[in-house]
Amino acid sequence: MLGKTAGGLFWMYRYLERAENTARLADAGFRIALTRSDHAEDEWSSIIDTAWARPAFLESGGKFDGPSVINFLLRDPANPSSVISVTEAARNNARLVRTALTREVWEAVNETWITLKSALARPVRETDLPDVLALIRKQSALVRGATVGTMLRNDIYNFARIGTFIERADNIARILDVKYYVLLPSVHLVGSMLDNVQWETILRAASAERSFRWLYGGETRPLTIANFLILDRRMPRSLLYCVRKIAGNLGYLCSDYGVRRPSLDFVLGLRDELEELTIDHIMERGLHEFLTNFINCNNQLAGHVEQDFRFNS
Repeated sequence: MLGKTAGGLFWMYRYLERAENTARLADAGFRIALTRSDHAEDEWSSIIDTAWARPAFLESGGKFDGPSVINFLLRDPANPSSVISVTEAARNNARLVRTALTREVWEAVNETWITLKSALARPVRETDLPDVLALIRKQSALVRGATVGTMLRNDIYNFARIGTFIERADNIARILDVKYYVLLPSVHLVGSMLDNVQWETILRAASAERSFRWLYGGETRPLTIANFLILDRRMPRSLLYCVRKIAGNLGYLCSDYGVRRPSLDFVLGLRDELEELTIDHIMERGLHEFLTNFINCNNQLAGHVEQDFRFNS
């Protein structure tokens, strides 16, 4: 496969994953703002931080309120990570690699672009926001379903999945890093309404609320939720789950091409390190330090993949 095609697939699926993640962040911020109106500005500010967009947001002159943040995250063309921007970028990459995609996948991506372009043509009213965010998640699910249901499990599929899980791991690590202080709460806040709302924010933003409740019921201990989002092998958005999937797909690629690439060795080392850790060890060493290191490693992994498979050639 040409490196340009591999890169197009990798970034197409990173962009699609980013669009869904951004919608979930906006949903979490919206719900928190409704329940904590006196702290809404702080919550919207943390949402911008999680999206790693503070410099661009401040440059745009936005205020940390619902309408400004929602507009910036969903429909501002000057924000390269807004839903409308990354959806357009995903469609452009899909056009670039059109012959590598099944008809169903191409049609799902094209429909997503047309649908969201229409839905985000005008500022989103607060009363319409839940429906618009649900639409973004639905369109993402349609592309994912078409991919899983119609694509051959070959190098095309592997590059698509590597892009998906690198983006997903980055998103979860950033959510936890921005919210890590919640995992080390003040004693007087434990069990309070504020504490419970913050837990819900983390789980909802990570698309993990129902799964967590199903496994743990009403238990919301810091170690339990951190372990679930970092080290649980069953949780499809945990850091370990994502790294294991990337390792598997890179392993298939190296086997198909008959060459062991440095990116495979790198991700296997990262996987082994995570599997040997316990959440107690992570907390003892510092959750923020662990997450910062993970984000850096994940970025390095993406760079290794780009170099190994010559995305620019």
